[in-house]
Amino acid sequence: MAQPALGPAEAEGPCPTPPERAVHPVDEKPAPSRLVPAALQHIAAMYAGVVTPPLIIGQAVGLDQAGMTRLIAAGLLIAGCATLLQTLGIGGFAGNRLPFVNAASSAGIAPMLAIVETSAPGHQLPAIYGAVLVAGAFCLAVGPFFGRLLRFFPPLVTGVVITLIGVTLMPVPVSWAQGGDRTAVDFGAMKYLALAAFTLVVILVVQRFGRGFLKQVAVLIGLLVGTLAAVPFGLADFSAIGSAPVAALPTPFAFGAPEFQPAAILSLCIVMLVLMTESSAGMLALGEICERRTDGRTITRGLRTDGIATLVGPVFGGFPTSAFAQNVGVVSLTKVRSRYVVAAAGGALLVLGFFPVLGAVVSLVPMPVLGGAGIVLFGSIAVSGIRTLSEAGLDDSSNIILVAVALGAGIIPLAAPGFYAGFPSWAQTVLGSGISAGALVAVLLNLFFHHLGTHSRTAVALKSS
Repeated sequence: MAQPALGPAEAEGPCPTPPERAVHPVDEKPAPSRLVPAALQHIAAMYAGVVTPPLIIGQAVGLDQAGMTRLIAAGLLIAGCATLLQTLGIGGFAGNRLPFVNAASSAGIAPMLAIVETSAPGHQLPAIYGAVLVAGAFCLAVGPFFGRLLRFFPPLVTGVVITLIGVTLMPVPVSWAQGGDRTAVDFGAMKYLALAAFTLVVILVVQRFGRGFLKQVAVLIGLLVGTLAAVPFGLADFSAIGSAPVAALPTPFAFGAPEFQPAAILSLCIVMLVLMTESSAGMLALGEICERRTDGRTITRGLRTDGIATLVGPVFGGFPTSAFAQNVGVVSLTKVRSRYVVAAAGGALLVLGFFPVLGAVVSLVPMPVLGGAGIVLFGSIAVSGIRTLSEAGLDDSSNIILVAVALGAGIIPLAAPGFYAGFPSWAQTVLGSGISAGALVAVLLNLFFHHLGTHSRTAVALKSS
């Protein structure tokens, strides 16, 4: 019996196995030889920013060395957990699964300092943590609908807020550069100013002549060299390291049960809206850099992570959590887009949070050294805001007026600290923070100029919205 003729495919033998689907760079798992150095760069870029909020707030409420150590360890722990949740995700519930770093944001520092000023001793941290808890719940509730609110937070508004964050925080490093303790007899002594200036010069020199990784860690190098330079002059005391526990589990509500003050809650909820805008912008930018589309569901999962971290953080001593823009810059600079690199960095922060002795090392950096580095850190935040404003359509006179009035409202508490002394305490908490006041005025003026009766306005005037 004759065999049937073979078709072309059968004549050539079995069909070839289709090639495996290529792994997207975001989902790539680099070898340890590539992963570890890349993760270290992310840690170097974020570390100073992670420890800055606990350092400032801890100093403001007068924590002792042990309290500062616990606060810094809590900041590292929450940053590690939030970054791991963001990069690895939990199903379709949380995590944008991008190389995205989450940690305590500097945007919350000024409002929290205002809460410190208006709260009785012993109730300052509890009031802060109560407000942070509600702000986290607020983020979880608003996050799924936040895309509809973004039009009320155009670059005009976010640019004003980010600029004010840097400007209103500048008195903090200036006070550090003078010694940190305003009640001390030698506050503002030349030895403190010289050490702060030396630290600043070291950072500038490393930034000018360093290459690659060295430029990324210029601030950390400045902190290290400045601290070593302080030792011969007796300005650095390392005795507390011996008393700090090497390893310890975080203690829930170690600084007291949260207290809920309406004005403090309103202030931090305003800041949370700004942080959500910043996170959304960071996710969109990172999606472009990584060539992975960032849709509404991705942003919702990312904001849900912010809300979870902000809600859980106060239980262990954390503060409002959001995106770290400097790490978006690291991804753009290094071209390493793997989320597992950032997850490794988050895991390292998590481990560091269980070793309070490392927090003790950071807390022992002399105040003038922190002052020299703080001028760079907070100045760079203001520059980021100015860069955002430059893209906000300032060729329109309405936008110029909006920015001018909002910045003016934000600078009032800085220029005249007693300006709101006659106001009710709730108003002092909201308006006494330049960030909250400036954000509130910017949002209201944006509504007035660009959303109320604007059907006949030209496209130029609406550019920023």
